[in-house]
Amino acid sequence: MQVLPNQPNNADSFSEEEKGNQLFPVFVKLNKLRTLLIGAGNIGLEKLTAIVNNSHSATITIVAEIVSPEIYTLIANYPLIKVKQKSFDVDDLNDIDIVFAATNNNILNEEIRKVTHEHGLLINVADKPELCDFYLGSIVQKGDLKIAISTNGKSPTIAKRLKQILNEGLPAELDETLQNMSALRQTLNGDFSAKVKKLNKVTQSLINPKKSFAERNIKWLIWVASVLLIGAIGFSLWNTEPEFQAFLINIDPLFYWFLGAGFLFALIDGAIGMSYGVTTASFSLAMGLPPASASMAIHISEVMSNGIAGWMHYRMGNVNWKLFKILILPAIIGAVLGAYILSSLEHYSAYVKPIVAVYTLFLGGIILMKAFNVKRKKADQKIKKIGLLGFVGGFIDAAFGGGWGSIVLSSLIAGGRHPLFSLGTVKISRFFIATLSSLTFFTMLGGKHWEAVLGLIIGSAIASPIAAKVSNKISAKTIMVAVGIIVMIVSLRSVIMFILKLI
Repeated sequence: MQVLPNQPNNADSFSEEEKGNQLFPVFVKLNKLRTLLIGAGNIGLEKLTAIVNNSHSATITIVAEIVSPEIYTLIANYPLIKVKQKSFDVDDLNDIDIVFAATNNNILNEEIRKVTHEHGLLINVADKPELCDFYLGSIVQKGDLKIAISTNGKSPTIAKRLKQILNEGLPAELDETLQNMSALRQTLNGDFSAKVKKLNKVTQSLINPKKSFAERNIKWLIWVASVLLIGAIGFSLWNTEPEFQAFLINIDPLFYWFLGAGFLFALIDGAIGMSYGVTTASFSLAMGLPPASASMAIHISEVMSNGIAGWMHYRMGNVNWKLFKILILPAIIGAVLGAYILSSLEHYSAYVKPIVAVYTLFLGGIILMKAFNVKRKKADQKIKKIGLLGFVGGFIDAAFGGGWGSIVLSSLIAGGRHPLFSLGTVKISRFFIATLSSLTFFTMLGGKHWEAVLGLIIGSAIASPIAAKVSNKISAKTIMVAVGIIVMIVSLRSVIMFILKLI
């Protein structure tokens, strides 16, 4: 078996945070390979013990000038292990598939590694992770079940501790379960796919034990109970407090329109993961809100949702902090500048509105492209000017009511950035952008159109718990097509109305 270790690959295109643990877990049939172990002292004994404990029938050649008595005692029970009591030379690599260097001579170990690679073989060098092509993980075994644990060479102690925990936690009867599952599998007919479906059906009750109605729907029950409680209080106040009734009657109908819109657009955003900004912006313009007030309402209503999303990505380790540091300051400057300029042009909203409408028309087209999986060609190199990208994305997002994700996230991914880390970084950045742009808008505009802002906040908050349910009931493509078409129609209407006024 010949391999070419340490070959260059495209891993250098990712940052250290994005690389993470690059080890590829493989279970090797060592009994099918010819193994060379160099060194027969305490280190060699440890390696040999690990090998034979996991592969009793391994063919092993031990080369060492001095062989410890413990080695001879161990190999007495393994006829396929032979010892050559001599110093290592290159000829020992002939007819060998895999190598373990376990001497206490670092210079010799490095020389062994060099000639091993020249022969195209993989090698494990004891206590030298940087010289290893592969590691020996801590092993947890329960009969035919075998679990390997690796810390990427960082802490063997942690790996051993995890091994102890799993050994204690996994019952010995687990192997019996495996044997029963294997026997069950042999009784099934059909191709692999059919067998998997039957096994899933048989084991469904094991992995999903039947729960009570309350257990299955606890989140829904809490949500419904909360809504009913608020409704009951509101109904009671309506019938007993004339002042409360008068207050609700005198609320601008705009609040109710935006309450429903916030609910609907948050459902859509939760179902397909995008379009809240563009749908809300299009709706706001159609309802007669000036662009600055519309953008303020959108960003204020997004602060909490983006904060929660950013926090979750942070907890899951999906944030590239190096990218975040480069991105965030220019993005905030761009967002604040965009909010300031748009607010300053509030008196010229009649002329700004068609510009924003053209932008949302463009985003509607992007949504349709995503729905039909029309992808841009991936760039050969990463985007270098991250700061400029952040500034432009932040400015456009604030000035036009949305687009941070469409511009920045899509550009990072198209430029070769890791999608998961890009998403986490963009989400947590969005929280700060929404917060700072909201403060800028509020400082410039005050409480204008508070009905729209409050309606969006309440509507989107009510929709959040049920958005995931909607995504399971309706095709994401169907939603995206509908949203794209509606956004384009509404935006086109605003543009046409502006042109007709000029005529």
